[in-house]
Amino acid sequence: MSAVRHRPMAPPAAAGEHGDSDDNNFTDDESSPLTHDIYGGSQRTIQETKGWDVFRDPPIKIETGSTANQACLELTIKILKIFAYIFTFIIVLTGGVIAKGTVLFMTSQLRKDRRIEYCNKDLGRDKSFVVVLPEEERIAWIWALVIAYSLPEFGTLIRAARICFFKTFKVPKTGHFLFVWLMESMSALGTALLMFVVLPQIDAIQGAMLTNCLCVIPGIFGLLSRTSKEGKRFIKIIIDLAAVAAQVTGLVIWPLLENRRELWVIPVACVMISCGWWENYVSSQSSLGLVRSLGRIKEELHNTRYFCCMFLSIWKILLFFCVTLLIYWAYGEEPSNLFSLYGDAFGPHKIIVYELPASLGGVLPDTLESANIDTVDLDASYNTVVYVLLLQIFGAYFCYIFGKFACKILIQGFSYAFPVSLTVPIAVSLLISACGIRIDDPCFFHDTIPDYLFFASPSNFRFNNFVTEQMAWAWILWLLSQTWIALHIWTPKCERLATTEKIFVRPMYSALLIDQSMALNRRRDDQADVKTEDLSEIEKEKGDEYYETISVHTDRSSAPNKPSIKSSDNITRIYTCATMWHETKDEMIEFLKSIMRMDEDQCARRVAQKYLRVLDPDYYEFETHIFFDDAFEISDHSDDDIQCNRFVKLLIATMDEAASEIHQTTIRLRPPKKYPTPYGGRLMWTLPGKTKFIAHLKDKDRIRHRKRWSQVMYMYYLLGHRLMELPISVDRKDAIAENTYLLTLDGDIDFKPNAVTLLVDLMKKNRNLGAACGRIHPVGSGPMVWYQLFEYAIGHWLQKATEHMIGCVLCSPGCFSLFRGKALMDDNVMKKYTTKPTEARHYVQYDQGEDRWLCTLLLQRGYRVEYSAASDAYTHCPEGFNEFYNQRRRWVPSTIANIMDLLGDAKRTIKINDNISLLYVFYQMMLMGGTILGPGTIFLMLVGAFVAAFRIDNWTSFHYNIVPILGFMVICFTCKSNIQLFVAQVLSTCYALIMMAVIVGTALQLGEDGVGSPSAIFLISMVGSFFIAACLHPQEFWCITCGLIYLLSIPSMYLLLILYSIINLNVVSWGTREVVAKKTKKELEAEKKAAEENKKRVKQKSMLGFLQSGIGDNDDEEGSIEFSLAGLFRCVFCTHGKTSDEKQQLTTIADSLDTIKQRIDTIESAVDPHGHHASRHNRRRTTSGGSKDHHLLTSVAEKSGDESDESDSDTSAEPKQERDFLTNPYWIEDPDVRKGEVDFLSSSEIQFWKDLIDQYLYPIDNDPVEQARIASDLIELRNKSVFAFFMANALFVLIVFLLQLNKDKLHIIWPLGVKTNITYIEETSEVHISKEYLQLEPIGLVFVFFFALILVIQFTAMLFHRFGTLSHILASTELNFCKKKSEDLTQDQLIDKHAVEIVKNLQRLQGIDGDYDNDSGSGPDRIARRKTIQNLEKARQPRRQIGTLDVAFKKRFLKLTADAENNPATPILTRRLTMRAETIRALEVRKNSVMAERRKSAMQTLGAKNEYGITTAPLPVNNNGAVTNQRSGRISNAGISIKDVFNVNGGPGEQIYGSNGGGTINQGYEHVIDEDGDGNSLRLTTRNPHQVSWGQNVAGNNTGRL
Repeated sequence: MSAVRHRPMAPPAAAGEHGDSDDNNFTDDESSPLTHDIYGGSQRTIQETKGWDVFRDPPIKIETGSTANQACLELTIKILKIFAYIFTFIIVLTGGVIAKGTVLFMTSQLRKDRRIEYCNKDLGRDKSFVVVLPEEERIAWIWALVIAYSLPEFGTLIRAARICFFKTFKVPKTGHFLFVWLMESMSALGTALLMFVVLPQIDAIQGAMLTNCLCVIPGIFGLLSRTSKEGKRFIKIIIDLAAVAAQVTGLVIWPLLENRRELWVIPVACVMISCGWWENYVSSQSSLGLVRSLGRIKEELHNTRYFCCMFLSIWKILLFFCVTLLIYWAYGEEPSNLFSLYGDAFGPHKIIVYELPASLGGVLPDTLESANIDTVDLDASYNTVVYVLLLQIFGAYFCYIFGKFACKILIQGFSYAFPVSLTVPIAVSLLISACGIRIDDPCFFHDTIPDYLFFASPSNFRFNNFVTEQMAWAWILWLLSQTWIALHIWTPKCERLATTEKIFVRPMYSALLIDQSMALNRRRDDQADVKTEDLSEIEKEKGDEYYETISVHTDRSSAPNKPSIKSSDNITRIYTCATMWHETKDEMIEFLKSIMRMDEDQCARRVAQKYLRVLDPDYYEFETHIFFDDAFEISDHSDDDIQCNRFVKLLIATMDEAASEIHQTTIRLRPPKKYPTPYGGRLMWTLPGKTKFIAHLKDKDRIRHRKRWSQVMYMYYLLGHRLMELPISVDRKDAIAENTYLLTLDGDIDFKPNAVTLLVDLMKKNRNLGAACGRIHPVGSGPMVWYQLFEYAIGHWLQKATEHMIGCVLCSPGCFSLFRGKALMDDNVMKKYTTKPTEARHYVQYDQGEDRWLCTLLLQRGYRVEYSAASDAYTHCPEGFNEFYNQRRRWVPSTIANIMDLLGDAKRTIKINDNISLLYVFYQMMLMGGTILGPGTIFLMLVGAFVAAFRIDNWTSFHYNIVPILGFMVICFTCKSNIQLFVAQVLSTCYALIMMAVIVGTALQLGEDGVGSPSAIFLISMVGSFFIAACLHPQEFWCITCGLIYLLSIPSMYLLLILYSIINLNVVSWGTREVVAKKTKKELEAEKKAAEENKKRVKQKSMLGFLQSGIGDNDDEEGSIEFSLAGLFRCVFCTHGKTSDEKQQLTTIADSLDTIKQRIDTIESAVDPHGHHASRHNRRRTTSGGSKDHHLLTSVAEKSGDESDESDSDTSAEPKQERDFLTNPYWIEDPDVRKGEVDFLSSSEIQFWKDLIDQYLYPIDNDPVEQARIASDLIELRNKSVFAFFMANALFVLIVFLLQLNKDKLHIIWPLGVKTNITYIEETSEVHISKEYLQLEPIGLVFVFFFALILVIQFTAMLFHRFGTLSHILASTELNFCKKKSEDLTQDQLIDKHAVEIVKNLQRLQGIDGDYDNDSGSGPDRIARRKTIQNLEKARQPRRQIGTLDVAFKKRFLKLTADAENNPATPILTRRLTMRAETIRALEVRKNSVMAERRKSAMQTLGAKNEYGITTAPLPVNNNGAVTNQRSGRISNAGISIKDVFNVNGGPGEQIYGSNGGGTINQGYEHVIDEDGDGNSLRLTTRNPHQVSWGQNVAGNNTGRL
């Protein structure tokens, strides 16, 4: 198709003044002004303001919805992060020290012949006592160690079983499994030897030091895994060797020095323990074959780990216990004692204390029994073992769980690595102090620890001998060597909120060696960050000197190593797809402002990468598509033509207003391009940030309307036509689809870019995630909105959070959700979504809740759907009762239908979807049961509440409640919708008043029954959970204040609304935002005639008409005097014939003659084609349709009034102008939308739309027979559903009510809330005490527990989800004072850190043209000091307007200088960096660097081809070799000016504002090169190097588009 573009004809004067040069300048590029009126013609750059009209009305910034002030929240989050730093550090350090200390305390009690000095405080101050632990005490501590070791392994077993049973797993190779089994067995065996052989033989201080010598195998493997690619490899190897040597010395130093045989177990145990961490230190990149093979085993374990863990965890527990029995037997004890004495060990037993006589001089004899020593039997504090065990368990667990939390929220250095490294030094310090104090004073811990228990202390311990005797200097070497081997914990590289598998090698920890486990089990092979220095490599890979986009991925699995995939394929692409219908102006403005914010954010990120040369991991490409349903209506001038309806015109009119509000300056966007399309039409804007905003206008006579079919349109257009038809490899398509996301929106949504970024974060984190939704906040005013505020809050706080935590979110609402393109393209998703409804059930499930059905399809294909509470969006909700009821009338049946579909297919879904388990299905079944039986439950609640509140009996209350409900059901079956809604509204009002009385009555009843009654417990729990949930959502806390309205509305919403929805199941109309369609003249006449006929028919059906039957229609006569009574009779006096209306008859005759004349003229023109009429017709057609130029195309609509008057005289003689809806439809000539160019789709895209419409989207014909069948089927489905629904509730109500009536015969006694009655009888002086128990009917009690269980599940899940959300927020929050100070940062680091923020401030349109702040001035007299007159004079001066955001950036960027004296106009950057000399200097250096590179590139392209295959036309050169300035005629001896650095396309002669905008060519595919200057369109085409010109605007080339 021709690439000729159509423009409005310029006024003659303008055309004469500017000529061709201005026509060439009329391009939609980055320099097109956006802040002044360009609609009138080619005078586009100078705005002249009259002196009397200089007063301004700038847009006022209103902070509501998503733009509300978040300063307080941000400060609170930063304080929370500081608290998280400190609190996590304390917990990890304290937990580690407690866990380490308690293990050493346990092992200190195991030595059989150990004697400890006993405190003489209670036995005699002048005596000395000693104690030897009995066998029962030792057995208790042995069991404590076994339990402490087994608990984490048991947790591993549960986790592995859950994943293997409820998700998927892979079976490892036999050889690999045996190797892993061997290493894990050695670790368990070594731990048992250390705990039961080594540590009991040495003192606690030595034991704590020895735990720093467990890194031998990791150290060796780390040494062997060094590759030649590492920097400073030789130095690292030397340090590795020294670290391994230090570790080995720790294994042999005590056996050599103390010469005890049992101490030679130390090297064996330590080496075997260190085998457990082999996996973290092997690499498949090693130069040694053995290490490489181990690395391959490690890689396989990523997929088979949980299958292995399920067996190995049980094996390790059994092995550890068996080795314990073996060691116990080796020491000469009977292993059966561990079982026979178990009860005595953890129960009461005696401790024998020996008194040392003075004759022994305080020296302990070798055999206490042989000496004549007195003994004292004391009761053992047998619970001490349990307390110490609990301390060890919780200490280790909290150390692990908070350490993992520190890694997730990126505070690992201070709150993980530091406390883990400090654990042993702190423990050793505390042990030294404790042992020294205990030796000096055995009674010091008398009130804290039982006197017969303490750490194994060194004999004759003195602190000054510690350095020499305890090997302190050697221990320092061991500690440093462990720190070096575990150095990776100080330099984390994992992503935010990384999973446990990405943080740790083994999923759990080793409780007995907690700090070593935390250090050596933390993964060390995280993906390396891409640094700024790697830009050159990335540029070479992309094949473009000036890269446009770079995306950083921390998950290597998301970017498979395939050579055909280019880095540009991994760029995040976001297509915003919004559906619109009948939105109001306010709703449209909120939506458009959100898009403008996204446009501004994307532009800042693009410019930051393009000009500041920084890497932005959150960069994305962006494009907006709006699909307008029923966008056309019958034109005002003819029934045969169509025009855009008022909602489309409203959108066009509000674009400028929305842009002005966002950029805080008056903006006039360039008029949209208009495209005739097979489905109707298209309007395309270029926003200030140069992203595309495309409105697809649907004609319901050409394409299927309604929201689901709009979604099918954009899915097939963006994912089918724009992606699958790209001429690139399959691998590249796969990578692009993986990183392409559809942001589905409603036309009234309000959000900020950060909300989208959070959803993209979730997508990048989990490749199995098909969709993600945010927190939707309803916006509006009135009681219905207040109700929805609480309803939405509870739904998100509890229900969605629960679905997210225990399974999958079932509905990602279409008003604000992000869908992964690849997931939508999967089998049985996008294709099945095009299913045409043929059954009654389809209309309910498919069309009434299309977003829920789409999520159901994704879940059934195995994808996960998640909810992000931190991603906020605001949508307008129904404010009226009728609109709300109609909306829920759609939602309720579709929700039930989709959940029933999912539950019906649960077996297959559980099998294919790892995130949906049988437990989750049971939870959904419980909710479905509660939904179905909800009306019956509410009815019974009302019956019981009436009894309590109004003191009436059960049957009376039953009658009072059943009558209005049955009456409402009858009305719903028999009356029209408006009557049903009116009755529902009246009943809702009455029930609200009744509910207030019920609340009072229920409170009185609870006062009688007490807080122990089931109702009181349930009510207090429910209210408490709501309040706690609100406290955990402080930003939304005030939603809970609407809880009272929610409570008053319970009967209406859970009884009347459910009945209304089910009984109106057969109504499939949308029900909201309905407007009356514009009708043709024929339809109006037909309606008028039908009304007259109906009136006549009603009249004939009256009694008088019946009596007068056969006499005539009684319209042929009238009387001078007549009267009638209710149509029963009519008296007529002085009758006479009715006079005919002669004027009306003449008009009818004239119309008939005109019709005959038109037919005769048509016949004549066909018989005589060269006659007078035909020549005139051909002339008119030549000017209207024969030319491709837009000014000819629209000349008919632009005729002067004289021409119109002339043509009116002969319109009846001229046939109507022929129109082609793909060439010259009337709507593009509509005066309300005609400003702007007309363009045409490529032939391939036209063919695509035609094929898509023919295949899936053809309008459904209004076949009366088919419609009658569907209506009949819907009624039948309604009747079946109502019957089943009614019977379920009726049976439930009947059973529970009858049990309530017979509660005295069949009941359950409730043990709480017992009433005690005391009666005193004076006659007999007796006191009677009786107890009155609450009696509950069984079914009612079951349902109380049923709803209580749901509440407990949701509340627990909400707590976990809140913790996850808080972690996400904290991980995304940066504390500046925790980083390097700006003074310590290099210039590159300073720019990289604040690049996007700097660009956003430099690209602001406000103030770029000398605008002033209308609130300028500060202080008490700031108003008086405003320079109002000076500012008005400044605003009056004509000035050149700045166009797009990047042009504003360039203008400010060029003015940057660190010399404030020479250039005082340096712009303010950010609040934190305002006028910082370092920042300005760093920016200036970056500016000069970019300019130099651009100058070099431009010089290389002067008449020659550069290395990337991009050519440019040679520039005009004068005789001296200097480049000439074509526009001004001046000569530049410098060759290229500074401004031309940014003007690669325009050449040095072009000014910065007239360029076609820095061309950047992507090797894989490029943007269409046309006059749009498209710098950020996602429209892709194959790269043809021979068609690409650097420096020329290809105006006449036929550039194909996809």
